[in-house]
Amino acid sequence: MDLQTRKLNLITYLAQIKDEIFFDNLENYILKREVKRNPDLNPFTVDELIDRIEKSELDFENGNFKSQEDLEKISANW
Repeated sequence: MDLQTRKLNLITYLAQIKDEIFFDNLENYILKREVKRNPDLNPFTVDELIDRIEKSELDFENGNFKSQEDLEKISANW
């Protein structure tokens, strides 16, 4: 079984979980493991996430963004 199929199977399994406590435990396990692998990685607080969303929306409204085409041109020169 290839990796893509395994991922899809896992997503299907996760989508069917109804036990919130089990899901919380699984989510915490995954997040803690990721933080151990990347010690500089910290999940955003709700307030930090909202601030980032608001800043991103302002950037978009003010035209401070790059299109997919722009990014592809930039990355072609790497």
